Formats: sequence, C-alpha cells, structure tokens
Amino acid sequence: MYNQQQRNQLLQLARDSISNGLRYSKPLPIKVQDFDNELQQQRACFVTLHKDNQLRGCIGSLEAQRPLVLDVCENAYSAAFRDPRFNPLQDEEFNQLTLSISVLTPSTAVEFESEQDLLEKIQPGIDGLILEEGYHRGTFLPSVWEQLPNPADFLQHLKIKAGLSANYWSESIRISRYETESFE
Repeated sequence: MYNQQQRNQLLQLARDSISNGLRYSKPLPIKVQDFDNELQQQRACFVTLHKDNQLRGCIGSLEAQRPLVLDVCENAYSAAFRDPRFNPLQDEEFNQLTLSISVLTPSTAVEFESEQDLLEKIQPGIDGLILEEGYHRGTFLPSVWEQLPNPADFLQHLKIKAGLSANYWSESIRISRYETESFE
C-alpha cells in the first residue's frame, strides 16, 4: 500500500516525534498538507518500540479519526511517554530504540456460534483481533502471532489483556478483525 519512501517518511516522523517529546514534552507539530495525499488520509495505526529486542512501548488507534501522519506522531509520542506499562522514555534510551508502524485496515465483525467456531474462523498470522465484552476491551496486532501462533493461546492471552480470565466465555463477547501493513 505504501511505497518505501512513504514508509521511511512515516518512520522518520515517529522518531522525530519521540525526539521532540524528549526536548519539549509534546508530539512533533506538523503540517498535514506537507505530505503525500496517501499519508494525509484518515487511517489508524500503532507504533511499537523495542529496546534490546524487548517491548518498550506500544500505543495506537483502532479506528481512523485523523490523518495518518498525525496518528503516527501522536502514537509514537504516546508509546514513548504514555504507555502505562513502562516508565517514560529517557534520553539515553533513544538511540537504542527500534520502531515499527502498523497501519490498520478498518475492522470488521466476526460472526461465530461458539468459542470453537471462532477459533476455526480466525486466521493466524493475518488477523489482528479486537475483543469486547461489556467494559472490557483488548486488541492484539497480527504481529503477536509470532509469539502466540496457536489460535487458542492467542485468544486466551487476548482475554487476559482485556481484563478477563483466560477461560472466560459468554454469548455476548464481540470479536472484530483487521489486518495491518507493518514496517520498521
């Protein structure tokens, strides 16, 4: 979907937004109209940070609500400084970061009759999933299949991430799927 120049531009925006955050405690201010039309389209993305091959932050949007270039800047800043699982990024960590961006397709509901039916319908390595149950909500990007290649394990860990028990099930659980274009 995005050419290499556009991918590089988005990755540089993410780095620059984190750098701006270290200096000025806010995301990089940009002019949307300075970018290619494709990058100005409303799209949702996640920005993931790794340090020494360990997760260091991951924040994103599940629904497109602003131009992609703005979503990248905001989510990169948030991944570095607002991910509640980690302390805010420090200056000395910046050069040790590896960044990746995952641009999401719009999500679609998955229709299923039972947990087993759901497990048969999800596509390992392809689907990102959003689980919703009452006030509980969680998502796993398709890249999580690398750590959890078994659909049952993937779903159990997603339930835990959403604040439910691994063996929880109810007829009111809602699942949506999306795909991503990811690059680093």
